[in-house]
Amino acid sequence: MAKTNIVSDLLSPELLAQLERMELVSRKIFRGRMKGERRSKRKGTSVEFADFRPYVAGDDLRFIDWNMYARLDRMFLKMFLEEEDLHFYTLIDASTSMEFGSPSKLTYAKQLAAALGFVGLCRTDRVRIETLGTSLRKPGPILRGRQSVWRMLDYLNGIEAGENVPLLEGAKNFCLRNQGKGILVLVTDLMDKAGFEPALRFLSTQQMDVYVIQTLAPVELNPAEQIKGDLKLVDCEDGDIAEITVSRPLLDRYKRTLDAFVDGARTFCSKRGMAYMLANTEIPVSHLVSNYMRQRGLLR
Repeated sequence: MAKTNIVSDLLSPELLAQLERMELVSRKIFRGRMKGERRSKRKGTSVEFADFRPYVAGDDLRFIDWNMYARLDRMFLKMFLEEEDLHFYTLIDASTSMEFGSPSKLTYAKQLAAALGFVGLCRTDRVRIETLGTSLRKPGPILRGRQSVWRMLDYLNGIEAGENVPLLEGAKNFCLRNQGKGILVLVTDLMDKAGFEPALRFLSTQQMDVYVIQTLAPVELNPAEQIKGDLKLVDCEDGDIAEITVSRPLLDRYKRTLDAFVDGARTFCSKRGMAYMLANTEIPVSHLVSNYMRQRGLLR
């Protein structure tokens, strides 16, 4: 596939113009390893002056203010606001259930990862995108700078559904590969027969600012208009079969179950300091980014 097609699939020109003006924001303060474009609250040695402090033996003599020494006969060091970069991770659920919908939930997840990754690369943050099934032997590339956009898009384009890894296993493996601090955006439908709680509980113990984006297709959110009659349902991940007759009482029960599922995920995340968002794949990624993610504080 030509690179122009990749761009049109994942990042439209309109969305790119919108993203150019944004930056990622962490609700926590993390120390970066390299100088970036964001201002840190910690003192450092960049070009923006912040304050003075008395000289202590062993300090770098280059930062002594000799004019102040001449006036006061005491040595003071100039302090500066340090520019620091940010670790930004997107962890994508590439299980078979994410292939559902039009566009598929996985396509939507890749578009969202591309949008957020582009913002990070434009601000010289360190960006890494991986899937829950990514192995220790072949981790996702660490990307930095606008020149890495093509590598990011190529990597995303190569992600395919079928990695049926339990959420907890995928979360643990991710944390083994990525033990630094930063922002983590998990994009998943949260569908796991073992429950989503163990995986999210594990992520909440890491030194990361975690955002959980639960991605569902319109027919999953409101099946009443599209599902009727007698059906045989086959679990796309483990082959379990259930035969049902779609009726109003059944649809009402499904809606109550879904509402409880979504509300449970939202409450679970809120109690553990994680941000939660429900993403309907019918809503354009551009709208999700420019509105909901700004409201939740991930972007500004």
